[in-house]
Amino acid sequence: MSNPDNLKYAASHEWARLEADGSISVGITHHAQEQLGDVVFVEAPALGAQLTQGKECGVVESVKAAADIFAPVSGEVVAVNQDLGSAPEKLNEDPWGAWMFRIRPAQPAELDRLLDAAGYEKSIAEDGH
Repeated sequence: MSNPDNLKYAASHEWARLEADGSISVGITHHAQEQLGDVVFVEAPALGAQLTQGKECGVVESVKAAADIFAPVSGEVVAVNQDLGSAPEKLNEDPWGAWMFRIRPAQPAELDRLLDAAGYEKSIAEDGH
C-alpha cells in the first residue's frame, strides 16, 4: 500500500495531516499497523496536553507488541478520537482515516520538516522493516 502524498511522515511511523482549521491530525502509518498486527488498545494523549515534537505522547498495543507514539509536531492536543477506545481495530482497518488525536501546532513550520511520502518510503527501506 502506498503512502498518501497529502500527508507528512515522522520516521517513527506517525502521519500528520494539516486540516482546514489549522489543526494537525495524527495517526499511525499502514507500515506501523502492519508491523504491530491486530491493535487491541490505544492510549492517546489527554485533551489539552502540551506535546513536544519527537517526544512520546501515547501508546498503541497489539496482540504482538506495544509501541510508543511520538508527537510529529509540538502543540496542544485539541481533539482525541474517542472511537478508538471501543474500536482500536480501526487503526488496522483504515490507518489513513483513523486519526488518533489532533494538535494545534505551536510552530507550524515543524510540519514542513517531516518526511514526504517518498522520503518516508525510503526510510522504511533503509530500516529494513
